[in-house]
Amino acid sequence: MLPRLLSLAACVLTTAATAAAAPPRPNVVFILCDDLGYGDTSCYGQQKFQTPHVDRLAAQGMRFTQHYSGHNVCAPSRCVLMTGKHPGHAYIRNNRTMVGDEGQEPVPAGELKLPLAFAQLGYAVGGFGKWGLGSVSSSGNPLTQGFARFYGYNGQGVAHNFYPTYLWDNDRKVPLDNHEFSAHQPLPADADPHAPASYQRYQGSQYSADLIAEQARVFLRAHKDRPFFLYFPTTVPHLALQVPDDSLAEFRDKFDDEPYVGDRRYLPHIAPRAAYAAMITRLDREIGTLINLVDELGLADNTIFVFTSDNGPLYDRLGGTDSEFFNSAGGLRGYKGSFYEGGIRVPCIVRWKGHVAPGTTSDFVTGFEDWLPTLLELVGAADLTPSDIDGISFAPTLHGLHQETRALLYRESPGYDGQQSLRVGDWKIIRTNLEPNRKAKRQQPGSFELYNLAEDPAETTDLAEKYPWVLDELAKLAAAEHVPSKLFPIPALDGP
Repeated sequence: MLPRLLSLAACVLTTAATAAAAPPRPNVVFILCDDLGYGDTSCYGQQKFQTPHVDRLAAQGMRFTQHYSGHNVCAPSRCVLMTGKHPGHAYIRNNRTMVGDEGQEPVPAGELKLPLAFAQLGYAVGGFGKWGLGSVSSSGNPLTQGFARFYGYNGQGVAHNFYPTYLWDNDRKVPLDNHEFSAHQPLPADADPHAPASYQRYQGSQYSADLIAEQARVFLRAHKDRPFFLYFPTTVPHLALQVPDDSLAEFRDKFDDEPYVGDRRYLPHIAPRAAYAAMITRLDREIGTLINLVDELGLADNTIFVFTSDNGPLYDRLGGTDSEFFNSAGGLRGYKGSFYEGGIRVPCIVRWKGHVAPGTTSDFVTGFEDWLPTLLELVGAADLTPSDIDGISFAPTLHGLHQETRALLYRESPGYDGQQSLRVGDWKIIRTNLEPNRKAKRQQPGSFELYNLAEDPAETTDLAEKYPWVLDELAKLAAAEHVPSKLFPIPALDGP
């Protein structure tokens, strides 16, 4: 009996020692930019300004050239990211503001599997920036969806102003030292558009992006001794064009800049091109500070950094932006709100020292629905991956291994500008006029266009007539990927 007891005790001690020696699960820092285009960082070709800290992530990790946001606008893109479901299956499929309550259409309880899974694993889960998936009084409150800490904007409308009168600290409004003004107003007719004083009314004392980044660093320091998931959905460079004067001064005389007087929505600005470059440059520095903090705390080898954007850059010089001047879409067709490549192909960088080879580039096709299974596999919890998602893990690609081409990548958007797109290999179909008439209850869907992205990444030549059999096969796949939604119907596809 005694030998057996001694043997059992030795086994228990060995197991305990092994558990104690096991390395902690890796941390995750997920940086999600807002309306940052494929060409808006220098490691993706930006020539008008530099982003050295984002470039550092790319030099120390893997840069993806064919990564797709979850959607072409904010809220549904975030829903795809958090659920692993593409827009044909996801709960949120378009932007929708709730009447009488700050915030967007709320996701149901238990819907956001990504933060919930990390919370289940014992991670400290914190979000800092823009939410957009439900008000604090709804089932979409981040504190009920796996987050233990949230600081920033709950609703997208308030986030249009970088000098708001308050931000949310968990479920509490924190007043800021800013005067109240609308983020959607033109310059008064009697104001001189060339005088800096005319724009002082659109500034405040506390710049939200600075406050949010500071709270993210506080969270990181507080949880340096346990695994953490830091979600950083910054509002930069979403409109309105607003940036502190010290950042604006860096670019004030670098561009041929004419004042924007506010005639295309959002706030006016004396130097809109300089403001855009300054906003991204200031964000790049904040990212550098975050990287440095992780390195200084000795966490670099055990922290996965992700950098990406929720959709493409803005269109038609909306709010004073000039995506054409900056080549923000990187030569791709389309902008935010479109399923052409410029609207959904976004920058994506992953750094994990010692695990992801530095300075590497991948053309493997990936999308926001893939982050849930990929991150869970990277942290050793692939068994928590739900079975009903559309995403695939691209962890093998990150580890430098060969991976079979994904079956397909599907996107859709309801509404009067209803769209569908589907990619299989290098082939892509897209149609853009599912519901061109707001009052139409039902109509025949528009025609698909067909492109070969390997030969024509800018989607200049429609091959539908040349390869009708390819188009037909892809159209059948697209039809199969659409599941009707009561909240976000597409009458042209769903019927009356």
